[in-house]
Formats: sequence, structure tokens, C-alpha cells
Amino acid sequence: MREIQSIFLGNMNNAAHFLFVSNMVERAEKDSAVAEKCAVQVKALREAVQTEDENLQISAKSLTTYKIAAADRLRDQLYAGYKKAVGGYAGFPVDSLAEAAKVLNQHIKDYKIDVQAQLDKETGLLVNFIQDLEGKFAEQVKALSLGTFVEKLKAANEEVRELTGQRTDERSAKTAGALKAARTASDEAYKMLAMHVNAHALIEGEETYAAFIDYANTEIAHFKQEVLGGVKKKSAASATE
Repeated sequence: MREIQSIFLGNMNNAAHFLFVSNMVERAEKDSAVAEKCAVQVKALREAVQTEDENLQISAKSLTTYKIAAADRLRDQLYAGYKKAVGGYAGFPVDSLAEAAKVLNQHIKDYKIDVQAQLDKETGLLVNFIQDLEGKFAEQVKALSLGTFVEKLKAANEEVRELTGQRTDERSAKTAGALKAARTASDEAYKMLAMHVNAHALIEGEETYAAFIDYANTEIAHFKQEVLGGVKKKSAASATE
């Protein structure tokens, strides 16, 4: 008898899992026999797939991450520019300015800020670094006319700080295990659809459902081979595995 073969969806990665259930529900909706005789199951799978899609998008990389990267690049450029400006005064023929540059250059060496370091580490170091420039080294900064550099660097660092906090809030707002729960719901809805198609094929004759069954089995074979690494079918398995 022609029937939908079994497949265990739990071992699929999130993207492949979503693609599989999406393909199945789309084909079921287009198949007149399946769409009519298994309408309840098709509807349930569509709703489960939509919920999975929503949770998959939430779990994807936050758009805020890209904003953080842009702000991080800007502050790195400003920090590099500040260091270069301080270095440019090191051999200045005016003693007071050269001395101010010497003090600020030592300050730079003391902090050893690495712009390639972990994001939050750099942010924290720059917070203290800039506080020094606005406080105990304000006279030297003013002498070398580096106030604008410090202001821009502070603004860029605060933007990174704000965005990373925003990203943390976004992540903490996600329902724990929401995607896993959505996947489980899709699995159950798909299994029910497969069971009902197989049952109708057995009772009414497989010809009416042959096109959908053949499509499903072709997809299953493909995903087993390409996604699940050629997992062998269990001898006594059914579509309700």
C-alpha cells in the first residue's frame, strides 16, 4: 500500500525543520483531495507553522546587533583618531603642549584598550577612560583642543552601551523554550495530517491521495539524506512515529 513514510523531525536544525513543515502544509493546501478530506489537520498544521515562523524570527539575530556593530566601528575610529592626535603633540616645540601630550599618552598606555577585545570589556574600559579625560585630565584635553574628540567618543560609546542593553532586554523578553514548543506543535500537527492522509488512502483508495503521498515521501527521503545524514528508516515505523 502507498503511504506516507515516517521521519523523525526532532533532529533537524531550526531552518530545515521550518522548511519541511512549510513545504508540507503548502502542498497539502494545494492538493484538492487532502485540503478537503483533511481540512481540520491542514488548518492545524498551517497555524502551527505560522507560530513556528514567528518564534523562529524572534530567535534570529537581532537587528540591534547590526546597529551595535556600526556604533562600535565608529567609536573604534574615534579612539584611533584620539590616540593619533595625542601622539602628534608628543614632539611639539611648545613645552606645555608636549607635556600635556605626554600625560595623555601615558593614560592611553595605562588603559591598554584593545578595540578588538570583547565588546562589553571595551565599553567598560572606555567609560572609565572618558571619565578620566573629563575629570583629572580635563586640563590636558583642553590644552590640546581634544574636547570634540572626547565628546564624540563618549557619545559613540554610550550608543554602544545603550544598544547592548536594548539587545539584552529583547532577548530576556523572549519566552523561554517558545521555539521548541512551537516545533513540537508543528511536529504533532504534521503527524496528524500524515495519519489522516494514510487512513483516507487505505479506506478510499490510494489513487486519490497518490500525488500528495509521493510528494511527501520524496521530501522525506531528501531531508533524511541531506539534513539528517541518511538516517535509515526503522523497519516497523509508521507515519505516527
